[in-house]
Amino acid sequence: MGTIEGKISELAQKVAGPMGFTVEAVEISGSGRRPVLRIYIDKEGGVNIADCEAVSREMSALLDVEDVMQGAYILEVSSPGLDRPLRKPADFARQTGKLARVVTKEPFEGQTFMIGRIVEAGGDFFTLNVGEREVKIPYEAVTRARLEVEIK
Repeated sequence: MGTIEGKISELAQKVAGPMGFTVEAVEISGSGRRPVLRIYIDKEGGVNIADCEAVSREMSALLDVEDVMQGAYILEVSSPGLDRPLRKPADFARQTGKLARVVTKEPFEGQTFMIGRIVEAGGDFFTLNVGEREVKIPYEAVTRARLEVEIK
């Protein structure tokens, strides 16, 4: 991982992993004097404010030592949320059985937008149960995917 986000993601894994968290994503947004560095963490059962504070404290100290971010920045550590994005094959695999909203580059069974339950994920594709049918979608065909919030 040669990008700044990649380097920060590696550092975040070193901090968050031993604390029982996975790093879901690292984003840098904004430009100018104070870009915002967002680190999304998760764990089984969810993340609370104290978890975010603990990771933020450790990451802040490590980022100061490693000097990966040039100049001033704002650090935010948070949960990816209930409607979290699905970016990597591992995200789909972890969310098997859950409802997802998927947008694809090309139509699959006549649709580029689908809402369905993730049946399985692995290899180069995942399977989405849409209504009465199952649709196999290659990860590379996905432009956007996120979980749908289910109210029970």
